[in-house]
Amino acid sequence: MIELCGLTAGYAGRVVLREVSLAPAPGKVTILLGPNGCGKSTLLRTIPGLLPALGGRVLLDGAPVEQLSARSIAQKIAYLPQSRTVPNITARRMVLHGRFPYLSYPRRYRPEDYAAADHALQWMGAGDLANCPMAQLSGGQRQKVYLAMALAQATETVLMDEPTTYLDAHCQLEVMRAAQALAAQGKTVVLVLHDLCLALRYAGAVVVLADGGVAQQGTPEEIYQSGVLDRVFGVALRRVHTADGWQYYYV
Repeated sequence: MIELCGLTAGYAGRVVLREVSLAPAPGKVTILLGPNGCGKSTLLRTIPGLLPALGGRVLLDGAPVEQLSARSIAQKIAYLPQSRTVPNITARRMVLHGRFPYLSYPRRYRPEDYAAADHALQWMGAGDLANCPMAQLSGGQRQKVYLAMALAQATETVLMDEPTTYLDAHCQLEVMRAAQALAAQGKTVVLVLHDLCLALRYAGAVVVLADGGVAQQGTPEEIYQSGVLDRVFGVALRRVHTADGWQYYYV
């Protein structure tokens, strides 16, 4: 379980967020929203200790994250950044990277590691991509492989920074449904998104960041009814009820 207690986050000489307190719930997709530069990605990177906290604490299963080894953190948190270089390896080899935290030196994969990677690819509907070079995959296919890597890592928490960026509409929906499926397994899933409509449709909880802190947090319904998104983003967000639930749009 993750707890942010009065967290101040940023970079040396530049504070981006102050006094952030959050406890994303297991079994839900928690989505971070906010204007460009408000600190969404900074916050996400501070949770697993990739950026040191400037104040306050990040607790992981009750322990301060700075007191945990990188290996221990990687056994608890899978982090998928917004962008990454595309290595010259196959999809299966990419997914096997998720097993690194469980290997001792020298890193030699065990039968259970290959089984975990293959299961993760199949779970993501990407089993047929196992032997394909990553460089030859589409953006949507690569995102499936990265999600499979996170699944193979077997962590209780999954952090994803803008996982739908540059994907077409169909692939965006696939990624969001995969996030919900991970949460349905009891995992804590935290996403950074820019798409307000997508966030309100798929989130279990929403955290709106603005002006250096948390502007509001709550359920999608609470966030919508509050009007905070209209104020923070300067938009007019509206919705219509359909057979598939609420559909959100801008006017």
